[in-house]
Amino acid sequence: MIKYIARRTVQMFILFLVFLTLTFLLLTALPGDTVKQRFSTNPNIPPEAAQLAIERLGLDKPLWEQYTSYMSNFFRADFGFSFIQYPRPVSDIILERLPRTLVLFLTVVISYYILGFMAGKFIAWRRGRRGEHALTIGSVVLYTVFYPWFALMLIWFFAFYADVVPINKFLDPEEWIDAPFSSNHVFLVIFAVLAITGLVSLAFWVLTRRIRNTKQRQRVVRIGYTLIALITIWFWFGSEFGSARRLYAGDIAHHMVLPVITITLISFAGIMLLTRSSMLETMREDFILTARAKGLSEHIVRDRHAARTALLPVTTSLVIAVATVIDGGIITETIYSWPGMGELLFTSVVDQDLPLAIAAFSFTGVLAMVGHLVVDILYVFLDPRIRVGEAQ
Repeated sequence: MIKYIARRTVQMFILFLVFLTLTFLLLTALPGDTVKQRFSTNPNIPPEAAQLAIERLGLDKPLWEQYTSYMSNFFRADFGFSFIQYPRPVSDIILERLPRTLVLFLTVVISYYILGFMAGKFIAWRRGRRGEHALTIGSVVLYTVFYPWFALMLIWFFAFYADVVPINKFLDPEEWIDAPFSSNHVFLVIFAVLAITGLVSLAFWVLTRRIRNTKQRQRVVRIGYTLIALITIWFWFGSEFGSARRLYAGDIAHHMVLPVITITLISFAGIMLLTRSSMLETMREDFILTARAKGLSEHIVRDRHAARTALLPVTTSLVIAVATVIDGGIITETIYSWPGMGELLFTSVVDQDLPLAIAAFSFTGVLAMVGHLVVDILYVFLDPRIRVGEAQ
């Protein structure tokens, strides 16, 4: 296992170098030069000052020298300064936008994967019933709907017509006038609570899988998840630290409702159909027939045999979705005026803000490659038929 992880890490590092190189070349190959034009055509900037700024940004150097300079600085964690927001460092801009995207899209990913997997598992197990047909048809409709139109219709109905949620933005400025801390501080607290709760819940679920007695395991799971929920509730409503931030976190959550519902409805359908297809294929395998021949209950056959194997393609999709969540959704963040990484990627590419665009893309590339490694390792644990030697 250690040799396999080391080999895959080396492969990912080489792939990451290729990814950085291609990203740099593609972005520099864009037609025009927005940055130089802004300096040279701005009447408020003297020609001497414009030339000095271009030299400081390194835009007067040959392409190969810009490339080597950027690569060396990148691996020293020096992402440079933004061309458009000079002299603001790229790292500051990303740290400002990143928590907003992580909180929104991690909430969405967790929601639609849990709902999609549970729904797909049950409709595949109860194939042919009326509810299965209705849910499948509804999922196909949601999966194929034109997303921008669907999002705008939800905004019109819930925000404009029913007036139950805000129309856009990620906070209400009036609520934050006298706030003792910034919105990013609250985003980081929300993200930390979500991450810790998720990791503890996942670790607890893995540990309870070792309990062979089904009834005893269900009892332990109910008690454990109840305690986790109570501790989380106490943090927000009982502790002094959480109570001071509850009002502002509630304002952010209020603005998150509509984008979360929109993306969950669209993405839930795809995961449900994927799970259903994987479950139907797994149920035809010989080991399912063997499990039933042993006299195991339908509940155990479904959850511990069929669903566990059917989880493989869903797990792959989940890890890749989490790995690429950092880039957010350009369409989503544009429609809902959510100033996150998706909007940052779009504006940095359009304005040819090279350091900012490459840094944002690089974060996505790193997480995507780490996600692929996590998938390979999870496959070994989820499917006993897969061994490390075969994966190599």
